[in-house]
Amino acid sequence: MNSQKAHWEKIYETKAESDFSWFQSYPQTSVDFISLFKLPKTASIIDIGGGDSHLVDALLELGYSDITVLDISANSIERAKARLGEKAASILWIEKDIVDFIPQRSYDFWHDRAAFHFLTTEIQIIKYLAIVKQAIKPGGHLVLGTFSDKGPGKCSGLEIRQYTETSMSALFEKDFMRLKCKEETHTTPFNTQQNFVFCSFQRTSIPIL
Repeated sequence: MNSQKAHWEKIYETKAESDFSWFQSYPQTSVDFISLFKLPKTASIIDIGGGDSHLVDALLELGYSDITVLDISANSIERAKARLGEKAASILWIEKDIVDFIPQRSYDFWHDRAAFHFLTTEIQIIKYLAIVKQAIKPGGHLVLGTFSDKGPGKCSGLEIRQYTETSMSALFEKDFMRLKCKEETHTTPFNTQQNFVFCSFQRTSIPIL
């Protein structure tokens, strides 16, 4: 087991939902982006780092049926399965470090709230960009949420990489068209504030020059 995976397994083994700074009972911003894109109920959706996130609950409530959740931690996935009960059987769960993910299909919508910013090396980021390019259908959508340059520099004991609307957009501009960005102040379960930046993109069929 690599050190990153061991770290997250321990985190999810020893902490409750309310101990996680990123916890939100309803992912309103993510749902708002889905509404903006008018995703059909048959859309193929993948949530990156979404093991114990409540986005999957919201997607099921909204009537989406083709949902994949990827997370590095088996413990986080098991917690989500326990919470969802019988509904968990309708979800495809993938236990994998995102930089080692080899997509077996393509997706209409790729969602990542607070996973990408844990990739701090250029090699990790290049791998992520290549995987995203491969995995998202032409015309498909990407929503990425990270700590902004006004947000924390660490999370769960790990260094993170902060982004601005400009720096995030620059990473994806070759293969994606930026649609909408927004900053959001997230209130943690212990009443502190974290500043996020969210950007949405659409996969282009030909490179943008």
